[in-house]
Amino acid sequence: MTAEATDAPAEGTGELLPTAERLLLIEQWARRHGVDAARRLAEGEDLADAIAAAIVPDNTLDTYAKSWRVWTRFCATAGLPEREGSRGALVAFVAWMLREGRQNGTGYAPSSADTHLAAVTIGLRQRGVAVSGDDQAAARKALAGLEVGLLRAGERRGRGQAVGADIDGLYAIARACPDTLAGDRDKALVLTGFHYASRAQDSSGLQSGDITLHPRGLVVAVLTGKTKHSVRNAKIGYAQDPEICPVRTYTSYRERLVAEHGPRWADPSTPAFVGIDRHGHITGGLVPDSVTRAVKRISARAGVPIAWTGHSLRIGLASTGRKKGKDAIAIADQGGWARHSRSMLGYMQREDGWDDNASAGLT
Repeated sequence: MTAEATDAPAEGTGELLPTAERLLLIEQWARRHGVDAARRLAEGEDLADAIAAAIVPDNTLDTYAKSWRVWTRFCATAGLPEREGSRGALVAFVAWMLREGRQNGTGYAPSSADTHLAAVTIGLRQRGVAVSGDDQAAARKALAGLEVGLLRAGERRGRGQAVGADIDGLYAIARACPDTLAGDRDKALVLTGFHYASRAQDSSGLQSGDITLHPRGLVVAVLTGKTKHSVRNAKIGYAQDPEICPVRTYTSYRERLVAEHGPRWADPSTPAFVGIDRHGHITGGLVPDSVTRAVKRISARAGVPIAWTGHSLRIGLASTGRKKGKDAIAIADQGGWARHSRSMLGYMQREDGWDDNASAGLT
């Protein structure tokens, strides 16, 4: 039998099987079960491939594509073949990224270089290139050593940790939002996002049907998890102060949207948070980058001392919740962290670093 040469995900990894391995597998099926059964099994593999590709988040695909472009620039600069993932090539890749890898000729931050290395390793394997775990580990070790060298030289790269949202900032934002649909959208985006520890992709992915009214507040159905997805139902209660109440703010925004732009925006399939241009026209839903820009713009307009980012709302729930004595497990469940998550505990430490300091009160 003949089979179309395609790459397929390797079992249990989500990575693609090289074409030769796929063909060998089909030939084995043909010998064991006959040509017709092998063809049906191959069709099942094609279906599995299509589903695997469809459920990969768009931002992950964007990262893979961007990282592969960085790799091709490196290979062109170094005169190396793109489809070789040797130890030396990968180590040279991370060194190049830190030295001059960005488009403007400056070096990447180590965290960005690490992301590109991981994505390129997957990209090579998808293209049938064998990349051993030892070779990848050698590149990571080299990256870690070079990062230490940068730190010793006093060089800090990257944006650093985002600042966490706080209650004072929420008040400032609520008061600075204009009395327009865009202003109501901005206020609802920030106040609800703070209360369910949103990432930029969370807010952009919500449909209006994902946010439902409950006698005690709102229930927000958030798709969570980077690799294994699930839906968490984050509950947001009415605030004591109506000025920063996420429930009243969100319902008011949605009512105004329908009143000004028609009943079709009451459909549960419409975006929860819409894009609005400077003329007041609806441009559709938001994407993660536009949410990040919006949060930064909204906080700057309110005069928040350090502009917030798309991650500030998420940090803010953990740090503020801990400061107010909320249980760590309750915070984890609300924000979709694994219980005892290192990142969540790190956000909490921003508040606990003084009160819970082991050296406090010793002298």
